[in-house]
Amino acid sequence: MNYSIFGPEELIEEGLVEVPLSKSVANRALVLAAMTPGAPSPVCPDCADTAVMRRALDALAGAGSDEVEINVDNCGTAMRFLTAFVAAREGCRAVLSGSGRMAERPIEPLVTALKACGADIEYLGREGYPPLRVSGRRLRGGEVTVDATVSSQFVSALLMAAPLMEQGLTVNLSGEPVSAPYISLTLSMMDRRGIAAERSPLSVSVAPGSYRAPSADDAEGDWSAAAFFYEITALTAGWITVRGLDAASLQGDARAVNYFAQLGVVTEPSESEPGAIELQPSPEVFGRLDLDLSDTPDMAPALAVCAALLGVPFRLTGLKGLAIKECDRLHAIAAELDKVGCSCELIRDYGIEWDGRRHPVAAFPVFDPRGDHRLAMALAPAAVYIPGAVVCDVECVDKSFPGYWDALRSLGFTLRECVVSPQGHITAPDGSPLVPPGEEGDAL
Repeated sequence: MNYSIFGPEELIEEGLVEVPLSKSVANRALVLAAMTPGAPSPVCPDCADTAVMRRALDALAGAGSDEVEINVDNCGTAMRFLTAFVAAREGCRAVLSGSGRMAERPIEPLVTALKACGADIEYLGREGYPPLRVSGRRLRGGEVTVDATVSSQFVSALLMAAPLMEQGLTVNLSGEPVSAPYISLTLSMMDRRGIAAERSPLSVSVAPGSYRAPSADDAEGDWSAAAFFYEITALTAGWITVRGLDAASLQGDARAVNYFAQLGVVTEPSESEPGAIELQPSPEVFGRLDLDLSDTPDMAPALAVCAALLGVPFRLTGLKGLAIKECDRLHAIAAELDKVGCSCELIRDYGIEWDGRRHPVAAFPVFDPRGDHRLAMALAPAAVYIPGAVVCDVECVDKSFPGYWDALRSLGFTLRECVVSPQGHITAPDGSPLVPPGEEGDAL
């Protein structure tokens, strides 16, 4: 399904939204609960990625020694975490597969490290990529070196499985890890379950041990989702209260507070909503946005789209891992911003830059998020400046934030279902012309 989107007709003065629970926290909590005897089921968001993880773990729990076929669709977190989980569980056997895109997302650094610990893992297709056949056994552990410059989830997967290994595990990091705060998040959640780690800048050691149930649930709001409301605040100069966020969160994307301050958004505690934050407009917008997003690469779509629409030149680096997301996110951002007249330059495989110059646009923008939830959510607010802008494949946001479109409606956005022909013609589902607000008969 596609939406033709129109921004609010009036200034957002008292916007109120609630972010979903963090799937990063929930997926870790689900895996750790499955490793903890008697642990209660954690509170989880209602999103596709977490549903995939929960179904997979339930299937494994009920299978005994039978081999289970698990399709994780396009959930990279599930593929990585389940690979280590199954490998370290004696008697557990699974074939892990996914979407066509999943078969293009590398998993070799994790598999190689697990095999060095004694794991039995077989590639069923191209070497270094899913699908995999994994036969669990008691791993000996020891010491491994992992390339963490592609995904920190390789490291998190190993660390969560480490207490189950005979010798525990020391993970040495080859190169500066991407999304390093999410390794810290993993270790914090393990610590709450009685497993401490010794950490230096480029290594983490975990002794063998047993998890115990945490004293409280880990659930907290998703800072990655909050980025899109920061973007909307910057583009509309509106005031939005956001419920559900922990200001002291270990989620890397809590840095949205600092990043979007450079694009004219001030973050304050809400006076009317205890525990919520208030996003307020500020006239202080930097003349250029220059950020290293190595720790927070998921922020790139919202920051790039927001800066481009505000006319703020930007240089975003530390984005090497974006090539293996739900789509090649780095190239996709550049391609979609070109549709609004911004010719971005890719900085090899790790960054994107825009010099502030615009070029004429020949066609009305029809944005293709390529099945990427974060790209769809970042592009939708462009409707503030481009009334009627079309975002295709809107269901892809279900991966992390099924309620996103309802949140936009609550802020005054209008969403019209539409059909886009191969020639680029935009019509209502019944084939009638779709006319936006304006003069009668105006073409979209």
